[in-house]
Amino acid sequence: MNSTRREQTPNILMIVADDHRHDCLHGDRVKGPATPTLDHLAENGTEFTGARIMGGDTQAVCVPSRAALLTGCGSRRALATPHSSDFRERQCLAPDRVLLGEALGQAGYRTHVVGKWHNDPAALNRCFQSGDALFLGGMSEHENPTLHAYDPSGRYETAKAKPADGFSSELFANASIDFIEKTKTNDAPFFLYCAFTSPHDPRTPPAKYRERYDDEKLVLPANFLAQHPFDNGELNVRDEQLESTPRDPAALRRHRGDYYGMIEHHDHQIGRMIAALEQSGQLENTIIVYVSDHGLALGSHGLMGKQNLYEHSIRVPLIMSGPGVPVEQTATRDVYSHRLMATLSDLANVTVPTTVDTASLWPTEKTDSEYHYAHYFDMQRMIKDKRWKLIRYQVDGTIREQLFDLANDPHELDDLISDPATQPHRNRLSAALEKWWASYV
Repeated sequence: MNSTRREQTPNILMIVADDHRHDCLHGDRVKGPATPTLDHLAENGTEFTGARIMGGDTQAVCVPSRAALLTGCGSRRALATPHSSDFRERQCLAPDRVLLGEALGQAGYRTHVVGKWHNDPAALNRCFQSGDALFLGGMSEHENPTLHAYDPSGRYETAKAKPADGFSSELFANASIDFIEKTKTNDAPFFLYCAFTSPHDPRTPPAKYRERYDDEKLVLPANFLAQHPFDNGELNVRDEQLESTPRDPAALRRHRGDYYGMIEHHDHQIGRMIAALEQSGQLENTIIVYVSDHGLALGSHGLMGKQNLYEHSIRVPLIMSGPGVPVEQTATRDVYSHRLMATLSDLANVTVPTTVDTASLWPTEKTDSEYHYAHYFDMQRMIKDKRWKLIRYQVDGTIREQLFDLANDPHELDDLISDPATQPHRNRLSAALEKWWASYV
């Protein structure tokens, strides 16, 4: 089989999930969700198993993470006022950053958005020429969500949003399929950005999909804990109140059954979208990207949300397939998910905007960084290399650190911060973290 496939200017279908953990793929309905569509996509492209986000300065981590995806920049540089006390201001994309859809549109692409948008409305219209079935906000009920039509004025007045009849993932897939079918006779390539609200809570999968998961048979992750061992600064955030503490294993299996059902259901909707591409004769010339805005704890380390820097919350699934993408490859190296903007620009033969501060995912390690960083507000900061990971907490004036050997402890259960033998690694990572933080804020 050829390692790459590339002929003409490719279409791009970018699918963004909400709260999808990196390790909740390729499951057997016991240890994880069944994802046959994403499995097939990975088999016919490249799966980046070390993809991760940089975090941000808001409890709604999706805001800075999506900003990074759309700008190709670190989360603070992607936003206009990341430190603002006004949450609406913290959502605004930096006006001096060229957006992914904006760059592709200027290069002749027809750009279209469907689904969730959790940044400012003005940036939505700057990024996309058209759209449909738009949810503006962080979360909502999945049954009959309130959606906007594309508003050329960019105002998106609340009163104009209308309840839609159906389930969110199906509605977003339907709108995407409608766009795909309308573009089959269009000579211009398209960039279709479809952002699901799944599997974000409230996790209410259709009964057909929920019934596929027997709670009693579900296996909890190796790092499940009844409660987090210390105050990380965000133990009382909304996400952590979704289940009582100490965490009950039976309750967490129920949460996971809901979560897995949501993922398998939206996996099926992605399959419908891919089928529409094939039926319209556009599949072979379409790059397909699947990525999540962040992960989720869901019982790991005694936590429920994403307001932490453990692997389950900052690593994300990232799968690419289509023209120019290596086939049948699994890339295990650490990469930032927001390198997608440079990558897609390269694959589309579009000049990467000078405002982008990351390189394409190819050529492989030549563009990779020695260290990867993330933060959550100022209270949690993280650095890792290919093996070691340091997390620093600063809560109520007290500093605490954790050190993990990910090569031997991928679930981050054995904190080696007090082991004399690991002090050289601690000192090296700590110095690099301080240097990065001084330049990043």
